[in-house]
Order: sequence, then structure tokens, then C-alpha cells
Amino acid sequence: MSIRSALILSRRPATAFVVVGVFWGCFAAYVPVIKAQLGASDALFGTVLLGSATGLVSAMWLAPKLDRWLGSRSMQAAIAALAFAWLLPAHITHPLVFAASMALVGLASGLLDVVMNARVSELEAAHKRPLMNANHAMFSVAYACAAVIVGFTREAGMPPAPVFASFGLFALCLIPFVRMDVTYVAAEEGYKGRYPLWPILLCGGIVLIAFMSEATVEAWSALHVERTLGGGAAEGALGPAMLGLTMAFGRFAGQAVAERLREVNVVVCASILSASGAVIAALAPTPVWAYAGFGILGLGVSVIGPMGLALVGKLVPPHLRTEAISRTAVIGFSGFFFAPTLMGLMSQAFGLRVAFLFVAVLLLTTLPLAVLVSRQKAHNAGVVAVRG
Repeated sequence: MSIRSALILSRRPATAFVVVGVFWGCFAAYVPVIKAQLGASDALFGTVLLGSATGLVSAMWLAPKLDRWLGSRSMQAAIAALAFAWLLPAHITHPLVFAASMALVGLASGLLDVVMNARVSELEAAHKRPLMNANHAMFSVAYACAAVIVGFTREAGMPPAPVFASFGLFALCLIPFVRMDVTYVAAEEGYKGRYPLWPILLCGGIVLIAFMSEATVEAWSALHVERTLGGGAAEGALGPAMLGLTMAFGRFAGQAVAERLREVNVVVCASILSASGAVIAALAPTPVWAYAGFGILGLGVSVIGPMGLALVGKLVPPHLRTEAISRTAVIGFSGFFFAPTLMGLMSQAFGLRVAFLFVAVLLLTTLPLAVLVSRQKAHNAGVVAVRG
């Protein structure tokens, strides 16, 4: 299946991935400005970003209920909420108020994340084709483009508020294109299977590590280039842009790889590659070496998260797919908010170089989780064969 046909088939959720990508790409490139605007230390800035996790945890419980209530308009409502939520943080100068505004961003982003990933998984099941990597690639493309645009706006001296407002207007214009009919799957008559807790926890752990690593580069790469390596504003914005570009390439490539190789094998190889990129970024003597490290990290980590979400959709009964992806997605996407906090504390204590070395160690912890997921797949296959 070609990348083009995969995107045509999943064009509605792919549009939602673009919306999420442009906002987080804009935020990542504006981190040095927003941090200075708050007058926060590394540790405090990382801590206030934890406010987003509060909203994300709420999304875990609300998303399945709102999805059933709103049905085909779920992605539309979530995009509108996200566009308006992002208007708040850019104006705020008090850390506590900023944390509260990021909680609203986390809630809106979490709702959209859950729904759009569930829609992709539903399309994968209906058409029996992998689609997750292509959709996550659209997030990365949008993220990289937004970061590059912000590099120019920062060089021109533009503050964050009008740029976020412009991206918000762009997102609202895309709302008509994401309406998608939903077919809810009822439980099989007499179904007495256990709740799929282990698949959710194992796949959620893999997605969590991938997104924590991604979030680390998103939130701190510009600061690493500008502060540790002495780069300028445009050079700093190129850090997250490099991540987005290589992740887009990796995910488009992963779309083809997913049809030929086992997901678990891809996760293992990608984890080792991305860990090596984190080491290069940590030890980089110049911005160019840092870009190379971020690029290699992005290339490897790009496929880990989508593979984890695709795996859980295959490991659970069809009628529990949306709920399972909701739980897995929120476990994973919480990494976008816990990682900056952890990185802030580590950077404050040891510096950003040590913090990026920690990311390399973190990425290698996906290896035992991948082995456990492989065993879970084998167990499920055995159960199906016995029932058959």
C-alpha cells in the first residue's frame, strides 16, 4: 500500500494530526521566549509544564464518553477546543496561571489525540492495512513546518501571541474536513474475556518512552542549541525543526516497513538507533552535531509510538478498541508533559548534556517491554487458535 493511498484513505484523521502538529511545533520553537517571559528557572519551567498532565489525565476518562456523545463531530469539537486553548499560554507571564492554561491545552490536545488515533485504528481494522505511521508522519511534517515558520517570526521579533492566533485560525479552517462517521462495535454475545489491562500497560509503556523522548527534544532542543552551544534564535528553532523533518521521513518509511516486518522487531531496532542519536546530541560540540543527533533520534523514535498504538489496537477485542487506545494514548501522551518536568529538574541539577544522556538510557528501556509485547501477541494467538 503506497503512502499516498494510505493518506487518502485516512485523510480525515490525518488532517487532525496536522492540527496537533502545528501547535506543538510552534510551542517548541517559542520555548526560549515563553520561558523568558515567565522569568522561570529550568526547574520551575519544567514544573509548570506539568500542568498539562492534569488536563491529559482528565482526557483519558472524558474522551471515550465525549466520543460516543459527539460521534462524527468529535474531531471537529476537539480541534475547536484546542485552537482556543492555545490562545491563553502565549499571553501569560505568571507561572501558576501559565500552568493552569497549559492544563486546558493538555485537556484539549489529549481529547483530540485519543479520538484521532482511535479513528485511525478503526480504519486499520476495517481495511486490514497499516495506517498509523502515515498519520503520525503528518503530525511530524506539520510540526517541522511550524517550527521553521517560527524561526522566521522569532528573527523578525514577533511575540508568540499573534503567531498562535494565526495557527488557531488555520486550524478552525480545517474543521469542515475532519467530520467522520463512526461505526461502534458491540461486544460479542456472551463475551466473558478479561479486560485487556496488560496490552494497555505494555503498549502504553512503549508509547510513553517514545513520546517522552520526543517531548524532550521538542521542549529543550532550542535551549540546548542556544544556551549550551551558543546558537542564535533561528539556529535554536532549527533543533525542533530537524526533529520534525526526520520524524516525518521515518514515519513515512515506517508506513512501508510496517507491511513487511513485525512491529516488535521494528521497535527494537528503532530504540537502539534513537538512543545513539540522543548520545550524539548530548555530546555535541557545535549546533551542527546537535542537529545530527536530533535527526538520528527523530528517525528512530518516529516509528516507536505509532507502532505501540497500532499494536494495542490488534491485541484487544474490537468492541474495546477505542477505550484501549484511549488508555494507551493517554499513558503515552503524558510523556509529552512529564518529560519536560523531569528534564527541567535534571538540567537544573546537572545540565542539559546529562539530561539528554538520560534520554538515551530511557529509550533502551523499550527493549524489555517489546519482548513482553511479543509474548502477549503469541499468547493471544494461542487463545484464538484454541477457540477456533
